[in-house]
Amino acid sequence: MLARWTLVFLLALSPCAAARAQARFSVPNDSLPTIAEAIRRAPAGGEVVVRAGVWREHGLLIDKPLRLIGEAGAVLDGDGEPILRVTADSVRVQGLVFRNVATSFVEDQAGIKLDGASRCVIEDNRFEDTFFALYLARTSHCILRNNVMQGAKATESRSGNGIHLWYSRYVTIAGNRISGHRDGIYLEFVEDSEVTDNHSTANLRYGLHFMFSDRCVYRRNDLLGNDAGVAVMYTKNVEMTDNRFEDNWGSASYGLLLKDITDSVIRGNTFRRNTIGIYAEGSDRMDVRHNTFEGNGWALKLMANAIDNRIEENNFVANTFDVATNSRQTNSTFAGNYWDKYRGYDLNRDGVGDVPFRPVRLFSLMVEANEPSIILLRSFFIDLLDAAERVLPSLTPETLVDNRPALSILP
Repeated sequence: MLARWTLVFLLALSPCAAARAQARFSVPNDSLPTIAEAIRRAPAGGEVVVRAGVWREHGLLIDKPLRLIGEAGAVLDGDGEPILRVTADSVRVQGLVFRNVATSFVEDQAGIKLDGASRCVIEDNRFEDTFFALYLARTSHCILRNNVMQGAKATESRSGNGIHLWYSRYVTIAGNRISGHRDGIYLEFVEDSEVTDNHSTANLRYGLHFMFSDRCVYRRNDLLGNDAGVAVMYTKNVEMTDNRFEDNWGSASYGLLLKDITDSVIRGNTFRRNTIGIYAEGSDRMDVRHNTFEGNGWALKLMANAIDNRIEENNFVANTFDVATNSRQTNSTFAGNYWDKYRGYDLNRDGVGDVPFRPVRLFSLMVEANEPSIILLRSFFIDLLDAAERVLPSLTPETLVDNRPALSILP
């Protein structure tokens, strides 16, 4: 009886196995000389495998569920034109090199463009000298994972973004390496998405730039050495945790620029060697906690219109200015931070300073009002000014004070 049921089961499976075999095409072969023809002839749910070699094809279209897989050494060269457009759901593109998509000032040409698609996976591909590498418009539930994107690093106006999302939801961007583009990762009108474990470095403007993108999570990304750093604008309910913002230097560079952000979390990040670690303008009800600010020009610039923020249990180490503002009033709270410039004492040895710490230097207010005065930074006069202000604070913000400064670096 068991043998008979086994035979019946195998006979039932055999047509499915045959269908799967027929749905897999390798390019090239005698009847399929081009990738475009293989895609056209493959049935929905089929697979096209591109063999090693340089394929000078562009304008490819996938309009049905399909897997486009590249063997090692398979290169799609666009000869200056956009290479692949996907308009169908449930498409996978994996293991290919996309190369040579020229700059266009009238359309957003890309190595791969997903338009109105959902549940697609773009994984383990390489993009070389593409205007835009990956461009997603009106997509949902897509995954962009472990791709490498190397832009031409031309001028900012002649470069596109590495990963560009517009009007998309539930997108996962993970483990990608991006450099040489205008913005490494750009999101506009994107919701409920995750950006994790990416390495975005040496881009012409921002390593990460997002606007009007609510309820997104940015975790464990390395955002290093970008010309302008990272910008977050007009967004609410953002979570930015365990990221590295480092070596973003320049007259208009920031580790993290916050503009009109509300109800967000910035936790466990490292801000190291940036012109400004965090610049917050019009940003309210943020929880800034457990971050390390080290070796920055300004660790934190908190403008007067940033309200009801909590800056707690952070480390401020070796920054030129720990905190700067443009007003003598602040509606934000500082508590339990470690300040390497603190000179108070701890008589009851509870690890908390007995004397409050005022992190805003009088000289930082002078520089805010008159930037060329920064030339006096290392002068004896400024040392004297700081000492006098610590003894008799008169001009620094009265409400910007940490009443519980930590005596040692926080873990």
